[in-house]
Amino acid sequence: MPGNLHVRNLDDALIARLKRRAARHGRSAEAEHREILRQALAAEVEPSFDDLAAELRKLTRRRKQTPSEVLLREGRDER
Repeated sequence: MPGNLHVRNLDDALIARLKRRAARHGRSAEAEHREILRQALAAEVEPSFDDLAAELRKLTRRRKQTPSEVLLREGRDER
């Protein structure tokens, strides 16, 4: 399903460069913009769930962890 993306507050020089690049490739500035985004994101590798989980564990390893059963018990007791 195609969507729309609006990019605001671009520098005039950047817009001019995009238009020149589009002209060299025989495309509209909008088509060139799509192609630039497609190429940039095609090269990016999506991290796996395991990689994301490992990163989260690393970021939170020094925080105090409360076991889920304790949190559930506290929630029941509050009712």
